[in-house]
Amino acid sequence: MPQALRTAETAENAENAENKESPVPDTAADSGSRAARTAVEEPPRAARTAVDKALDLVEAVGRAARPPRLTDLADEVGLHRATAYRILLDLVRRGWVLRADDRYLPGTAVLLLSARATHNSLASLARPVLTELSGHTGLMVNLQVLERAGSRVVDVIRPDRLAMISTLLGEALPVHRFAGPLALVAALPPEARGPYLDAAREAGHPLDGDGGLLADLGRVEADGFAVEHGRNDRFVASVSRAVVPVAGAPVCAVTIVGPDAEIDAARLRRLRDDLASAVDTLTSLLSGAGPEAAA
Repeated sequence: MPQALRTAETAENAENAENKESPVPDTAADSGSRAARTAVEEPPRAARTAVDKALDLVEAVGRAARPPRLTDLADEVGLHRATAYRILLDLVRRGWVLRADDRYLPGTAVLLLSARATHNSLASLARPVLTELSGHTGLMVNLQVLERAGSRVVDVIRPDRLAMISTLLGEALPVHRFAGPLALVAALPPEARGPYLDAAREAGHPLDGDGGLLADLGRVEADGFAVEHGRNDRFVASVSRAVVPVAGAPVCAVTIVGPDAEIDAARLRRLRDDLASAVDTLTSLLSGAGPEAAA
């Protein structure tokens, strides 16, 4: 059993005792009808297990409209703050929850599990958005999800005229060479970026200085768009934007890809507007609001 669940057990017996229903005392009126009363009484509610409590906290973090504090989480799931705090410590350690100052966000383990579990449904939901964006711009458009060391391309719309540019469908992309993973990692809280910085360092890419990855991430975080010219292929450029329904928890990134000569400064401004509109639409679809909410 994961440590987060074992930790919850230390407080479980005491809390379960508090949650048990007290027996109903007999009175003169009903002392002779115990069997009849028992037949119509509702069965006692099952006490929450350690698994229940850990999952309650993970789910509460995931559905919060904004990153919650410890008190918010404890109140929502009905746990003492000390119990919630002990469970959260291990959920943070295992990557299921991320702590940012005094607030909590979905951890990388949740994002990875979500990306794999919803791969097909996410691609299906996003496909009309990608198709419309590609048709409007005349460029290739892809959908990427975050993984442990970068991103992975899970769907692509490529015009026939751009058949000479690889789709990279199914491939893992490092953050220091592609716009998609750069946009995704920049949408994470700084303390969650460590694995991606480590991967770039191991690949020999500088982290510091104006041309380093840290500076790139800072620019993308401030601007909201990741732009890449020729880092992986000197004839290809791309611009990407993350889809972030909840701050600090990017779901995916939409990336426009095309010949470098077609993505100059003047056109880039228009592409950014087109990309922002597409991402807004996809964000609304993911939140269940429907495309009309993005209009």
